[in-house]
Amino acid sequence: MSLISDQIQNQINSHDIILYMKGNDKFPMCGFSSAVVQILKTLDVNFETVDVMQDSTLRAGIKEFTNWPTIPQLYVKGEFIGGCDIVREMYQTGELQTLLADKGILKFPK
Repeated sequence: MSLISDQIQNQINSHDIILYMKGNDKFPMCGFSSAVVQILKTLDVNFETVDVMQDSTLRAGIKEFTNWPTIPQLYVKGEFIGGCDIVREMYQTGELQTLLADKGILKFPK
């Protein structure tokens, strides 16, 4: 593994929920990142954010790490969940809430 892949894996392993995004939870720098932040805040779960705009190596590295071309990227308990469209759809159907409950992060129902 490369140094950036090791860094990403360590970050993912260190947090129950981590969101690679443009900006941060207080100041998202794109609508897609903002939408995922709002969903997580609505669910009232603790999550970590990583601003990929601060490091071009990280921005390219996270896309290569998951073989996923877009940002944001959400991970829950080490599992890649997806980007904005997937997270939004999962939230709307209740699948995200169920996943978070199954992982012991969210008390169901929310």
